[in-house]
Amino acid sequence: MQIENLYTIYKQYPSISTDTRNIIQDSLFFALKGANFNGNEFADQALANGARFAIIDEEIYKKGDHYILVDDVLTTLQHLATFHRHQLSIPVIGITGTNGKTTSKELLYAVLSQKYKTFATKGNLNNHIGVPLSLLSIDDSYELAIIEMGANHVGEIAFLSNIAQPTHGLITNVGKAHLEGFGSFEGVKRAKGELYDYLQEHKGTLFLQGDNPFLVEMARQRHIDNIVYYGFSDFNEVIGKLVIADPFLSIAWKEASQSHYYEVTTHLTGSYNIENFLAAIAVGLSFQLEPNQINNGIEGYIPQNNRSQITKTDRNTIVADFYNANASSMSAALDNMNVLSVQHKVVILGDMFEMGDEAFEVHRQVIDKAIGYNFERLIFIGKEFYKQKSDLAEFYETTDQAKAAVANIDHAFVLLKASRGMAFENLLAIL
Repeated sequence: MQIENLYTIYKQYPSISTDTRNIIQDSLFFALKGANFNGNEFADQALANGARFAIIDEEIYKKGDHYILVDDVLTTLQHLATFHRHQLSIPVIGITGTNGKTTSKELLYAVLSQKYKTFATKGNLNNHIGVPLSLLSIDDSYELAIIEMGANHVGEIAFLSNIAQPTHGLITNVGKAHLEGFGSFEGVKRAKGELYDYLQEHKGTLFLQGDNPFLVEMARQRHIDNIVYYGFSDFNEVIGKLVIADPFLSIAWKEASQSHYYEVTTHLTGSYNIENFLAAIAVGLSFQLEPNQINNGIEGYIPQNNRSQITKTDRNTIVADFYNANASSMSAALDNMNVLSVQHKVVILGDMFEMGDEAFEVHRQVIDKAIGYNFERLIFIGKEFYKQKSDLAEFYETTDQAKAAVANIDHAFVLLKASRGMAFENLLAIL
């Protein structure tokens, strides 16, 4: 079936389902395949559960007019999303980066929603499946869209950019993450820089942290014309500074052309998040929001999903920051923990995944840095950390093995930081 014809059907039934366990009534079911499942096998069930059509790519499963046979379901989903994007005339802000993508996305949404009906990527739908699904969730009522794009291989951001076609873009930062796929830090910069390539080619607008030498050089190499700078130095167009971070952040910001600073109190911890706030402020100003609208959006944002999220239990106060972890985010979290003027600091760190050949070295660097800060108690968990165990801290090979040690922590300020696969939510439940 031609994409134009499928798009006509999509406009009649503009909801997409990919899982028979939560079929949307009158939706299009795309029978995607995975390593351990074949979505074609669930087409019958999808229709029985309320889908209007099932898009399949194996003829044996076609049993009537409500089965649409295509060459490849995933490619068809991506082409349909790209075709739909061509019909949208709204600005689309693309976001990628090593750390802070999701927090930045949510802050942009909180700010821009003060003035516009804004769409933002739900959860972590930021890959070759999630980006198309996100775009196909945008209807004519939206005035702006924010699309998060993730990658662990060179070429993925270029691919996703060609689907999302951002008019504006933001790379939060570049650091050592997914090194198994990128190969090196240079690979990370090359991959994330594919968003800059797209913006340069299509005359888009870039929001740039002007004090980040890596991002500045990446932009300079591409000769991008339309850049809005934000940061801490006077040459930026939006300038910010820390007021307090103990533990929640208060920041002050102003436009370079003005002398007056606006102060705003947030619900986030971690001075490393100032850049995320400044990005949201710069975007808000570019889209003609008033300072009070911007501050209202920032003040109203409450973090979730265990990203720089402060949780208080009957026994402890916890910084839950274990949705993801890599070398740069670990370092930033330790720096922040060190400067907080709280008592009884306990740091619990878990393995960083996908570090490739650099795994031993980056875990050693984290150990050295954490030990240097002399926290009241320091616990390392995971196979990579355990390879370097010493008497200078507590080491456990698995999260389960650490539970007994964690269970006796009381009246402490605790940092929980690890890659998602370490399942640190099981420790949060104990604390």
